[in-house]
Amino acid sequence: MTASPLGGRKLSAEPAQRVLAFDLLSTAIMCIDRHGVILAVNAAAETLLGRTSRVLAGVPAAEFIDEAAGWFGRRSGVIHAGADAENAELASTSVTFTVITNLHRGLQEPVRVRAVLTDISEDPSAIQGLPQGTAYLLEAVELEDALQAERNAMETHMRTANSELLRNLAHEIKNPLGGIRGAAQLLESELVREEDKECTSVILEEAARLQALVDRLLAPYRAAKTREPINVHEVLEHVRSLISLEFSSGLTIRRDYDISAPPVMGDRGRFTQIFLNLARNAAEAMTEARARGKALLILRTRIARDVMIGSSRVRLALRVEVIDNGPGIPADIREQVFFPLVTGRAEGSGLGLSIVKTFVEEAGGSITAESRPGRTDFILLLPLERNGSGKRSDKAA
Repeated sequence: MTASPLGGRKLSAEPAQRVLAFDLLSTAIMCIDRHGVILAVNAAAETLLGRTSRVLAGVPAAEFIDEAAGWFGRRSGVIHAGADAENAELASTSVTFTVITNLHRGLQEPVRVRAVLTDISEDPSAIQGLPQGTAYLLEAVELEDALQAERNAMETHMRTANSELLRNLAHEIKNPLGGIRGAAQLLESELVREEDKECTSVILEEAARLQALVDRLLAPYRAAKTREPINVHEVLEHVRSLISLEFSSGLTIRRDYDISAPPVMGDRGRFTQIFLNLARNAAEAMTEARARGKALLILRTRIARDVMIGSSRVRLALRVEVIDNGPGIPADIREQVFFPLVTGRAEGSGLGLSIVKTFVEEAGGSITAESRPGRTDFILLLPLERNGSGKRSDKAA
């Protein structure tokens, strides 16, 4: 394997395998000659530009990125980012140029992208397997995707730190909690007066409640997860039947499934917990609507193409939505709703959505929430590109 100049990615040194890997990269890549003319692009670039590689071959990169007109034509080729294009000293080879700009796409609306140009002309191992004459690789990432990836990375880091803190705290609470319960039980057995026993009963009840909270904090780290093909619709139907029994009046559950969707890889028990938590939270949030008989819960699935999951672009995913017509997530906690102990209900523990997020990410997916008064939509994206054997699923393709 040979290191690539693009963010540490690695492409196989064998030409046939290298072209395949280049085409499977999730970001848009263009192979460009020393004059700034496109030689070939990968599938992600075809999607972004709305043209095939055959059509794009021979077109100057400056047709899509205005700044590219000043990048090529001299031996060193690339100007340092932030330098004045007319007066700057030309950079040496193997310099990466980064710019945030508009990417023009013909009749389509231009998009803001972060464009990264990398000079590989002096690196024979990097050129091997790419079209003859390739001197540069131009990577284009939609700015919204890039910013979202950075936000996701920061949020993940913060949630991980918080979860680790809470897990350590839960472990520290368990031992003294056991001692408190044991002492209260021993004391209760020695007491005669009923009013004294009532006090020990309160101690035992509150200790049991605290124990349950500790167990919920530790739940994501205890059960061994499995990985197998899961029919999400079967899980959703099971959850629907449970919620229908638990909230038997005033709630309508509507199903809107794309039954052609193939299975996803994951743990059935954890998928059940994910959708049960989301559906129960939605039902509990619609107390007033249920009292009027107007509460609506929608379970929706769709095939999604070319989407971002975390920091990676995935070509094929299952989009699952849990939608309700409740009051919405309070604005002051909307950005932190997946953090542990954050809740909009006085009686809530704030652990349900944190556990949901953990389980979704364990399955390789992502979850976001869109909310306003009268509509809250939790959106899950679960990758479909590969089955358990690591090969592309024919049904998914």
